Amino acid sequence: MKTTKKSKDVLKKSPKLDKKNENRQKISENGDYVIGRIPVIELLKGNRDVNKLFLQEKLSGHKIFEILSLAKEKGVQIQYVPKSKLDTLSENGVHQGVLAAVSAYQYAELDDLFKRAEERDEQPFFIILDGIEDPHNLGSIIRTADAVGAHGIIIPKRRSVGLTGIVAKTSTGAIEHVPVVRVTNLTHTIDVLKEKGVWIFATDMEGKSYHHWDVNSALAIIIGNEGKGVSRLVKQGADELLTIPMVGHVQSLNASVASGVLLYEVFRGRRLT
Repeated sequence: MKTTKKSKDVLKKSPKLDKKNENRQKISENGDYVIGRIPVIELLKGNRDVNKLFLQEKLSGHKIFEILSLAKEKGVQIQYVPKSKLDTLSENGVHQGVLAAVSAYQYAELDDLFKRAEERDEQPFFIILDGIEDPHNLGSIIRTADAVGAHGIIIPKRRSVGLTGIVAKTSTGAIEHVPVVRVTNLTHTIDVLKEKGVWIFATDMEGKSYHHWDVNSALAIIIGNEGKGVSRLVKQGADELLTIPMVGHVQSLNASVASGVLLYEVFRGRRLT
């Protein structure tokens, strides 16, 4: 597994903060902390190393009990601290009284995705993200990928958000269960996938309706950048183009919404056949 440098990238937005404050977040490669009760529970259920667990003093409840039980089971050091300490460590993130110090997020290898499909005795089902820059979009896509049983996500190293603390928070723990591969060259990776028998689909306004999509084969779906869509070279590597029909005035969807529609089409199609 490959790792990248650490950062202190955490979710800083609360419902009371405006968009201006949200844009002050530090976006970098990986997160040193996982914050929030559900993300920490999923972290403790996973295989990633947890260096230390910080809990706000005098907290109780079902989720806190579960966190404590999981932490003790894994032998994680627990420290009780005042809320002000958690505010500082999370840079005023929405920590819910829980923060875990972790090793940097690990990226998977392409072979790991094929192995996962083989272990489930399923046709490979991958998601390729071409230049997704919003960490909230990536976190949402990871969450949906987990829900539909996708075998993994492929992202480029350049001009794309990585596995940050914001991504982890938005995924509500799904980041611990969906392998993410980070590659230098998407077009080369697409060629490798095609050599391995994976059919490549890209989203495009000029494509055929996804309603006529045969999903019962090894496949990968390319979702493009929030503003520019799928880049020209990446699109040229696709076997087929798909579109989501729309009748409104704005002929585009948010990247995570478009992903949700298409990923659930694969889920539906495979479960009904």
